[in-house]
Amino acid sequence: MKNEKSIVVYGFVIMPNHIHLIWQIRDGYKQEMIQNSFLKFTAQQMKFKLIDTNDQRLSQFLVNAKDRQYQFWERNSLSIDLWSPNVFMQKLDYIHNNPLQDKWQLVKYPEDYKYSSAKFYETGIDEFGLLTHYNGQGSD
Repeated sequence: MKNEKSIVVYGFVIMPNHIHLIWQIRDGYKQEMIQNSFLKFTAQQMKFKLIDTNDQRLSQFLVNAKDRQYQFWERNSLSIDLWSPNVFMQKLDYIHNNPLQDKWQLVKYPEDYKYSSAKFYETGIDEFGLLTHYNGQGSD
């Protein structure tokens, strides 16, 4: 999706049981189409990885559904419009600090968490090759 220029990714954090993304869908693309493509692609990648490594956790995702054998994502993902720079920064700070919450205690500092855009905002280095800085500078 990023390669086809349908989205701009400003921030993310991948947690043990959920993900937060801050992205902008480009003109000409529909939110539902982009979100469905993302969910389908990432679910397939997780399934393939679990199968390839003979990981027993795959059985935890089995479902009794007509249209799928496995379910990796909740059916109704939460989507929030970030309608002002202040709201944007509040949400970016929230997701970057998610790994520090008492519930997780994954790292001491946001930029130390590997699966996050926090280090990008601290150093300007996009190790993932997919981020755009919120002020329009940085990788694209």
